[in-house]
Amino acid sequence: MATHLSPYSSTKFSSSHEIKAVSRFVVLPRKIGSLTRVPQYHPRIRTRKQFQLKSTNGHPLNAVSLQDGLDGSPLAREHVRPQDREDSSVFVSEAEKLESTLSITVVGASGDLAKKKIFPALFALYYEDFLPEDFRVFGYARTEMTDEELRNMISKTLTCRIDQRENCEDKMDQFLKRCYYHAGQYNSEEDFSKLDDKLNEKEVGKLSNRLFYLSIPPNIFVDVVRCASLRASSTKGWTRVIVEKPFGRDLESSRQLTRCLKHYLAEDQIFRIDHYLGKELVENLSVLRFSNLVFEPLWSRNYIRSVQLIFSEDFGTEGRGGYFDNYGIIRDIMQNHLLQILALFAMETPVSLDAEDVRNEKVKVLRSMKQLELENVIVGQYKGHSKGGKSFPGYTDDQTVPKDSLTPTFAAAALFINNSRWDGVPFLMKAGKALHTRRAEVRVQFRHVPGNLYRRNFGTDLDKATNELVLRVQPDEAIYLKINNKVPGLGMRLDRSELNLLYRARYPREIPDAYERLLLDAIEGERRLFIRSDELDAAWALFTPLLEELEEKKIVPEFYPYGSRGPVGAHYLAAKHNVRWGDLTDDS
Repeated sequence: MATHLSPYSSTKFSSSHEIKAVSRFVVLPRKIGSLTRVPQYHPRIRTRKQFQLKSTNGHPLNAVSLQDGLDGSPLAREHVRPQDREDSSVFVSEAEKLESTLSITVVGASGDLAKKKIFPALFALYYEDFLPEDFRVFGYARTEMTDEELRNMISKTLTCRIDQRENCEDKMDQFLKRCYYHAGQYNSEEDFSKLDDKLNEKEVGKLSNRLFYLSIPPNIFVDVVRCASLRASSTKGWTRVIVEKPFGRDLESSRQLTRCLKHYLAEDQIFRIDHYLGKELVENLSVLRFSNLVFEPLWSRNYIRSVQLIFSEDFGTEGRGGYFDNYGIIRDIMQNHLLQILALFAMETPVSLDAEDVRNEKVKVLRSMKQLELENVIVGQYKGHSKGGKSFPGYTDDQTVPKDSLTPTFAAAALFINNSRWDGVPFLMKAGKALHTRRAEVRVQFRHVPGNLYRRNFGTDLDKATNELVLRVQPDEAIYLKINNKVPGLGMRLDRSELNLLYRARYPREIPDAYERLLLDAIEGERRLFIRSDELDAAWALFTPLLEELEEKKIVPEFYPYGSRGPVGAHYLAAKHNVRWGDLTDDS
């Protein structure tokens, strides 16, 4: 099911009229008199703002992707009549008569992710006028609930921007009136058929586009996709499905999941979401590198000594240990969040910002990576600790976790990319729970200055003289560059200072949540920040042998106290590669 034939996609027709793609994005032709012209934008989604909106790759939001056309549904192909295939002008005139409408169904609407992230993100998009005039949101879950009960549940988590509180209550009321609920089983085609009836009733014959967000456990992904595809797909517009991680536990289970999903959906209908790719600083990574001449020439082994990707949380599993114990920190954070950031950081310059061009370069990086070896990996698990008269529980103190669990809550690894740009540069990853601070950042440590004239001023610790570029993803988003400069005065005393771009100081507006950006891109068919199947394959191929070795050899994790800086072994791992962790001496 790799291809979808649709009267709205860029295909040749047997009539004398032919739509030719002059770029990756095309729009539908409009007849004026005897002429056919292509307008600048196809009004698939009308925004209420008067300025032109753009998706995250810079393309106009209302452009139609060649991959998607306006048809994303397997079932939609069955509704293309032979006579319609023969005369494209029929479709153009019919499409002009139809107004589009958007239906978003949140599957698993009663869960925490839906309540805390998805519904608030949808409201934020509505508040900012990024959603079309005609849209609605359906919640779907097994829990029995009325429309009003869903609205009451959602209203508790909705907030307006700090810098934009005008008409906040009115906007909330208007948004909630567009929210509906349907209770049903996740594996019941009959229940999804009833959902389809409700959607059709609200869409009232318009060109219907449907987005399903699967906020559910991965073991029921396929059941929901099967039922939604067979019984609740759009027959006139596109159908897309957002899938939350985890995408399997290893390479084989991931491939099996992909095969099952592709039995009902085409690849370009599947949006595998990694919310870290929607974070502002991760988005800015490519901008920083590719639009600033000062950085691009330095982005290689010639000037960069090491790259560190650090993720730490200052809390433990807190009752979610049962879920976490099945995956561990490597599957939960390193194989997806951190590896995705690494691929974006290390990729070659793409041909364009088009989704496929960017994802092609990321896949090349992942396939170029050296196989992970156990000797370059440290795993740890936090234990109970008392501090300041307060006791903090250990990982296995969680009642949902087996007492003899060997699941790592901390991991550090040294990865290498076998290509000419990055040969020999260690990419150090570190992720852990119950550590001393909460942070996520990328640290780029540059090489020492050859023959540094001021080396005597730094003594034997030349690391203090090393320039470092830091992208702090969270909290307090910032980009800062550590440089050496002279302290004012008559003597020659050097100091390490920072050129600092602190986002909250430079940009007073509240930064949108990652889910807002990703939901908007999914609505617009922009796939650059979503994970392609071959990208997922390459990521699992890198980590699966390591995970299997850890489990087969029953490697015992090194214990570290709750609230500490992690196991000592992580320091030795960094020292082995002649590097020190930048976050241990930096509290900026």
